[in-house]
Amino acid sequence: MVPGWFTGDGDGSEGTEDFRLLGTRCGACGAVFFPRVDSFCRNPGCAGTEPAEVPLSRRGTVWSYTDGRYRPPPPYVSDPEVPWQPYTLVAVELAAERMVVLGQAAPGVTVADLRVGMLVEVVPGVLGEDAETVWTTWWWRPVPHDGRGQA
Repeated sequence: MVPGWFTGDGDGSEGTEDFRLLGTRCGACGAVFFPRVDSFCRNPGCAGTEPAEVPLSRRGTVWSYTDGRYRPPPPYVSDPEVPWQPYTLVAVELAAERMVVLGQAAPGVTVADLRVGMLVEVVPGVLGEDAETVWTTWWWRPVPHDGRGQA
């Protein structure tokens, strides 16, 4: 979707362990940001100008969620000939960074499948594609349990 916002395979396949969102950490104050910013620190109390790229936590907890039941207006790009499909939006508090990142839930995950505080992980997704390009994005999906009720 946006170059430099994530790393890893990013081919849309499930279980891609090296897929990570990329943020930046200010060398002066240590604040972490996503989306990334490469020329200055967004902390209003810091004059730092050399943020470094950092991979963000793969997992976090659901902070909030909702469903999108309408076609967003431009500049959102969608084919008006294709029937609109509702989708689920998730706000996730990342484990280590203690920051909230928004994103779409993986296909098949609905608001009925989510609850505040549940553990989710970031996975690659396909936003769209044509004959020449696949636009990759990130999705959030619940972390599968291991059979003992552990994530």
